Amino acid sequence: MDSQQMPALVPVLSRGRHRNPRKGACFMELASYLAGERWSDHPACTHPLLAGLARLVNDFSSDAGRPKLAALIPSVIGLAGDDPRIDARIALRCATTALPVVSADLQLAMAVSILAAEQVLADLDGREPGTLSERSREALAQAPRAVAGARRLRRGIRVSTRGFRRFAAPNTVQLAARGVAQACVTDPDALLRAMLTDAIDECAALIKEPADRSPALI
Repeated sequence: MDSQQMPALVPVLSRGRHRNPRKGACFMELASYLAGERWSDHPACTHPLLAGLARLVNDFSSDAGRPKLAALIPSVIGLAGDDPRIDARIALRCATTALPVVSADLQLAMAVSILAAEQVLADLDGREPGTLSERSREALAQAPRAVAGARRLRRGIRVSTRGFRRFAAPNTVQLAARGVAQACVTDPDALLRAMLTDAIDECAALIKEPADRSPALI
């Protein structure tokens, strides 16, 4: 909700779950408070995968970087919907952010995730199979060996939308957040924050766009 503002006195953001505000708060617990819901880190006001990413970014951020997340909390309130493209877009955003910076052992997983998410989105959007967004092409170009391995692994395999939402998307988000937090970059906190910000924008764009069709689960 654009009109939502952080209250003047709120608990300091900290890692993990908290039984009540006196014990502290994580990103999504404060979102539940602002939304007027029961105190919870799984509030109904936010898409489950976006909320999962917010919890991961909250927990993987350093104590110095975590307070900068507070300004994003109001923006996740009301971002809930059943469009399966939301899961694919969040996972794709996380994987394309992570692939260029994560360790070599995670790059293969991120490349596989990008190709799988693009396949799901192509199916849902009616695009030609195998087409990639510009962002995906740019990310994949930075890890050619991982891409070659990912294409070999995915040869002849098609992931269903239902399977991607249930298993692949949450796993991608978790690996991407952990990989970025552990990456050898100057400011992992800033990259985690950017990943969450971009995912929020992806969700907002899909949820607010006119519903000219209702994508069916495959």
